[in-house]
Amino acid sequence: MNIEDIKKLREKTKAGIADCREALKEAKGDMKKAEEFLKKKGLDKASQKTKRQVKAGLVESYSHAGKIGVLVELLCETDFVARTEEFKSLAHELVLQIASMDPGNIKKLLSQEYIRDNSQTVDDLIKSVIGKLGENIQVGRFERIALGK
Repeated sequence: MNIEDIKKLREKTKAGIADCREALKEAKGDMKKAEEFLKKKGLDKASQKTKRQVKAGLVESYSHAGKIGVLVELLCETDFVARTEEFKSLAHELVLQIASMDPGNIKKLLSQEYIRDNSQTVDDLIKSVIGKLGENIQVGRFERIALGK
């Protein structure tokens, strides 16, 4: 394990330096296993945060060719996290997911395959952002409106 490997893993996963070092040590230098370790660790971190109260966040909107409109309320614990690019990006990914897949309710949304990476669900996507940002994140509600329906 060397500094370059830690840098590469950090760039790829956006995990902290200490977490990357630990993952590479655990994986005996295997980059793929280290990524899996970090993913599992991120999901483990996420499960620990689900009971924490969410009282901040943002509302994201999206209109697809003027025919489909989506509003999503994405909640987190602090305004600081709500202003981060990762949080804003997650909100945008969720409105795109809802516009294209029309899940109907939050439970269905969370269980859907993520449209940009079908190896993970929307719930996995949210948990990965929870792991990076260190706060509980939840979809509060959403509304999808299609012209003529």
